[in-house]
Amino acid sequence: MTRRTWLAIVLLLAAGAGVGWWWNARRPAPIAWQGYAEADFVKVGPTQQGLLTAVLVARGEQVQAGTLLLTQDDADDRAARDQAAQMLAQAEQTLGNLLQGGKPTEIAQAEANLADARAVLARATADQARGEAQLPMGGVSRQTVDELRADRLSAQAKLEAAQAALMQARAPMGRDGEILAQRASVAAAHAALGMAEWRLAQRRVIAPVGGRVADVMARAGETMAAGAPVVSLLPPGNIFVRFFVPEPLFATIHPGDRVALACDGCAANLSARISFVSPQAEYTPPLIYSESSKAKLVFIVEARPPAEQAEGLNPGEPVEVRPVGVPAS
Repeated sequence: MTRRTWLAIVLLLAAGAGVGWWWNARRPAPIAWQGYAEADFVKVGPTQQGLLTAVLVARGEQVQAGTLLLTQDDADDRAARDQAAQMLAQAEQTLGNLLQGGKPTEIAQAEANLADARAVLARATADQARGEAQLPMGGVSRQTVDELRADRLSAQAKLEAAQAALMQARAPMGRDGEILAQRASVAAAHAALGMAEWRLAQRRVIAPVGGRVADVMARAGETMAAGAPVVSLLPPGNIFVRFFVPEPLFATIHPGDRVALACDGCAANLSARISFVSPQAEYTPPLIYSESSKAKLVFIVEARPPAEQAEGLNPGEPVEVRPVGVPAS
């Protein structure tokens, strides 16, 4: 093979390599958006101002929902609870007294008086009947019969009085209005006790959700204001990825779309669904808007992976996001 032939072959190979390089260079770069892991922290603190007596968890610890996180000094609330309990007992006792009738001995005396009045009435009724039977025969005078009738009427009145006295002895001591007012007092005392018990229970703060203790912002001995955060919790389901999409590709993403995630040291096949798309754009550098700077517009997008996958992400960690089906760069 001549030297000229070899030179032609080399030129052809060089030309082929150049064409291949040009072809690869003109292919569009794989779509990949840069972002980072972010989280919605659950900040837990006391509902009332008070002195912290203990913080029972440490940073990085895993806790379950219902785990006791911290306690506050509760001496004042215990005293208020005990006072409310005593006031309730007093109100119930007063109501019980108003609902009770007379003493057993008073009721027994009223029953005996009623029995005596019945006996007197029975005798007076019999005397009147005998007198009225003898009056036509002249055995008794009309005046005597009138006295017998008066005695029976008196015995009848005494019987009714004895019946009323027995009913009064058995009836509640309080009047209807007094009993109604005291029932309201008992209900108010119940409410006061419930409030005192709630305030006492709030001195022991438990975890509302399970997750990792991301931070502890206070220590025992500090006086905390109501609502001031003491423990920051990070539930796995609260971890998401925030990334930035350039304006030319913004129309290709929608809430609910699935995206693939990749990061150093992360498990393979991570994915998430877009949960938020910013309605407003922003510039990466501070520029005045123009057609030439349009490509620098980016939109903030958030995507949330499943809780079991989110556990492998740490807030602040760089993450590469790709549309599903697009290979990694």
